[in-house]
Formats: sequence, C-alpha cells, structure tokens
Amino acid sequence: MNKKSFIVPHDFTSVGDIALEHAIAVAEPLDAQIFLLHVVAREKDINEAEKNLEKVCDKFKDSKVQLIPNVRRGSIFEDIGDFAAEHHSELIFMGTHGAKGWQHLTGSYALKVVTSSSVPFIIVQDKSIKQDGYNDIVVPMDLNKETKQKLGMVANLAQYFNSRVHVLVPEESDEFLKHHAQANIQFAKKFFKQREVNMEHRFISKSDFDQEVVNYSVSVNADLLAIMNLNRSGVMGVIGNNYEQHLITNEAKIPVLIVNPIDQGPATGYSTAFG
Repeated sequence: MNKKSFIVPHDFTSVGDIALEHAIAVAEPLDAQIFLLHVVAREKDINEAEKNLEKVCDKFKDSKVQLIPNVRRGSIFEDIGDFAAEHHSELIFMGTHGAKGWQHLTGSYALKVVTSSSVPFIIVQDKSIKQDGYNDIVVPMDLNKETKQKLGMVANLAQYFNSRVHVLVPEESDEFLKHHAQANIQFAKKFFKQREVNMEHRFISKSDFDQEVVNYSVSVNADLLAIMNLNRSGVMGVIGNNYEQHLITNEAKIPVLIVNPIDQGPATGYSTAFG
C-alpha cells in the first residue's frame, strides 16, 4: 500500500516554514510523507536550491514525518499539478506572502497554481498552526451544486482534529433561493451527523459576504476556512474574483482550504486523504 503524501512548495522563507508546520501537524499521526518542492527557472540554480532544501529538512528533523526534498526546473505555476499527479499526493500546503513573493496568490495568473491541480490546497499566511490543530472550521456554502464537494475534506479534517464546523449561508429574500439554502443546510447537517462531526450553522448578510465570513471567523477564533474553486461568476463569487482573493489573503491570516470541483457526487471528492 502506497504511503500517503502531501506537498509543501517551499521558497526558503518563514512562510514556507509555517506551511510545513501545518503539513507536519496533519501528516504526523497519519504516517504520511511530505514532499518539499522548490522550482527553479535555471539549471544552474538547482545545486543551491538542493542545499537550501536540505537545510529546511534539517530544521525540522525532530518531527516524525519523512521529508523528501525535490528541486525541479520549470514554473511554480505550472509544475505543482504535474508533481502532485506523479506522486499521487492528496493535499498541498502552500504559503502566501500577500502581494509579493513567488508563492503569492493575489493575481489571476498565480491562482492557476490552484486551478492546475485536482488536489486540494491549504493556503497559509504567516500564522502558525495551533498545537491542537484546526479546532474550528468555517464553511461558507453558496447555492452552487459544487459547494457540497468540500464537505468531504472538511469532515475528514474535523474527524481528525475533533473540530467544530461552522456552516455559513447567505440570507436570501427570494423564496426559491431561501428554500435552496435551507436544503443545503439540511444536507450538511445530515452529512456531518453521519460522520459524528459537531456542526452549527448561521445565516449572515449576503451583502459584502466575504467580509462577513472573515468577521464571523474572527469571532469564533476559526483555524481554517473552506471554499470551492469554481472559476466562474456565481452567487457568492469565485476564485479569480474578489471573494476568494479576499479570503485567501484575509486580514486575520486564517488558513484557507481550497477544493477544486470534480464531476463525481456532491460530497464525495477528496475524502481519501484521511480515509
């Protein structure tokens, strides 16, 4: 049986180290291995990059997780998806520097890093993971059918960390949309109850929804936000528009789980990482 594996793209900064901290916290009890990935543009930079990755590995040598350094020549925006497919990795932990650095995820081009891979991402800023992991996970749910797909990964993380899940739904005045929102809540309740995950829900203002999500997350001291990458306009916005960009670089520096939609059932995607 192949060992579970995660990927941490690392650019030799403190944010890269923090992303690795998050990955180790999830990987350690699962006996998963972590691939440390650095991408260089020029062949002559490979040797120095390999030495720097070895230093990172040495810095985290006291962890119980196997760290495997990998240096590739290419583009970070194009190669992560290929690397994940090659190694059958199930989750990618990636740091963002906000408006600068080769890992920043504020522009539409940089967001191709997420879109290029079917593997879910956890995007972290310079905020270390708590000792007991992701205690509170906030899950905004829109009216797109794909929104349910992130529930599988959320449930797996919640089971592992014994987390509380907070489902946020936009307040709707239209009766049809209101009924749809209620149906999504009932679906989520049943889904999490079957998996013995503690869930609560709340309606919040549809106006300025992304900021309302951040405000609520701060109020419950959330450790993780979970969103979909729909890559198109929708009720609540999509990757590449202000909604997801705001959440990814939220001022509270809460890590963000991003799940790419698949063609399978509504909530079956990406459960294997913790199955």
